Amino acid sequence: MKPSVKIDEFSDEDLAKKIVETKESVLFAELYDRYAPIVYNKCLGFAKSRVEAEDLTHDIFIKLYMKLHTFKGTSKFSTWMYSFTYNFCVNYVQRNSYKIREKIQQVESDENEVDGVDEYDIFQLKAKKLKRVLSIIDPKDKMILLLKYQDELSIKELQTVFEISESAVKMRLKRAREKVMAIYKKL
Repeated sequence: MKPSVKIDEFSDEDLAKKIVETKESVLFAELYDRYAPIVYNKCLGFAKSRVEAEDLTHDIFIKLYMKLHTFKGTSKFSTWMYSFTYNFCVNYVQRNSYKIREKIQQVESDENEVDGVDEYDIFQLKAKKLKRVLSIIDPKDKMILLLKYQDELSIKELQTVFEISESAVKMRLKRAREKVMAIYKKL
């Protein structure tokens, strides 16, 4: 009789393979527990609220359950999951592009008031302005910037996520940064 392996001892890759083979909900629950916080944090970058991010996370895991068989194990599961989440969020934003146009038209009058403003308030204004810029730029540009600077992915990891060459990653980062600066200066 061979020793029993606990679910939490499975590697992500083995767990994914086992889920595809057995369709066991207990196994998928383990995968969900491992990745839900990470996916939720990625969704926050695309969503307008925590509730919307939760909905996106839920939708991603529903689609993941149906598409898990497409994971071939040629990369780490975590990298594949990043890519899966990224693509889902980009498609979501593109389907809802009217929301982006609404954000562009929003005018925040409180940014024009200057009396009684301390350094923290100035920082908040800059953060709001940057957040607005990120809501305006193309979702693909936004995602590569967030993955690089917020999630601190290396150029090599970005190559894997986007399935492009090192020079293409560097060029996309350069162009995305240029777009952010151009829009930021206009706001």
